[in-house]
Amino acid sequence: MLLQQRRINAHGFRFSLTEKGKEVARGFLYILQNDLHKEPFGFLEDVYVREEYRGKGNGEKIVRAAIREAKRQGCYKLVGNSRNSREQTHMFYKKMGFQDYGKEFRMEF
Repeated sequence: MLLQQRRINAHGFRFSLTEKGKEVARGFLYILQNDLHKEPFGFLEDVYVREEYRGKGNGEKIVRAAIREAKRQGCYKLVGNSRNSREQTHMFYKKMGFQDYGKEFRMEF
């Protein structure tokens, strides 16, 4: 049995909102490809809004921008993640049209 490895191309986008030169919200969208689909998929990571700017639509602006870009990139799906303890964040993603679809397994290094 032979294990092979090859590099794949991926790229990403950083979205941010600033007010008076201060970043108040951000998020990252990574565009990835695998052999199962000819279209890429998007991975939404590290969406964050400073506490004093929450509840004002700033997270929604970041996520909507990432959704638009994932569609523009031809993605067949967009995956977001959130820690199990973040129930309010889960409700936010569901409101944005995401489905609670699976489970994330993680290994820290």
